[in-house]
Amino acid sequence: MGSPAVRYTLPFLVFIAFLAGHQYLPVSELWEYPLRVAIMGAVIWYFSREVVDLRVRNWAGTIAMGIAVFVIWIMPDLLWPHYRESIIFQNSLTGKVTGSVPAALQSSMLVLVFRTLRAAIIVPIVEELFWRGWMMRWIINPDFEKVALGAYAAGAFWITAALFASEHGPYWEVGLIAGIAYNWWMIRTRSLGDCIWAHAITNALLSAYVIMQGQWQYW
Repeated sequence: MGSPAVRYTLPFLVFIAFLAGHQYLPVSELWEYPLRVAIMGAVIWYFSREVVDLRVRNWAGTIAMGIAVFVIWIMPDLLWPHYRESIIFQNSLTGKVTGSVPAALQSSMLVLVFRTLRAAIIVPIVEELFWRGWMMRWIINPDFEKVALGAYAAGAFWITAALFASEHGPYWEVGLIAGIAYNWWMIRTRSLGDCIWAHAITNALLSAYVIMQGQWQYW
């Protein structure tokens, strides 16, 4: 398996590669999402199954955290409809607010099911392994396995939150708040499972909101 970091980082790197090169996949847009979910599921199972921990120590707090981050994510745009049109959020660095699901596929049950599975299952596992399971610990000590999950160091906390924010483009400010919240929850619970489930609840709620309200920009 090589470096222990592979178990935490490879799924994220494969996920980012999909985002960067999805147009080169040898399948139609309709089958792109099932293919992504299948490949990501295989990568997680083969490389990371030994470190994926889905046990929850604090169900009430984890559910509350997931709901709170969802509310934080959509609230600015609900309160101020033109808020995200600012150059602060949409520019050459952060990109534009746009959805990834083509209009022609927004009524496809196949696409909606697998896009939701990706958001609510694959993404939480991949991102929590990388950001909270590896990055926060690696910044403290490159021999990260010597660092306990949830160990706190100011630099690791804020660098991880900032990088997590940068991953979310025009939604960087709510991404930053989410990163701070999930980092804090990891420190509070010292549990990868609690962070995965909190993230999953956020993404599941956001997926339901996207589909029911037609807010495709969040996908």
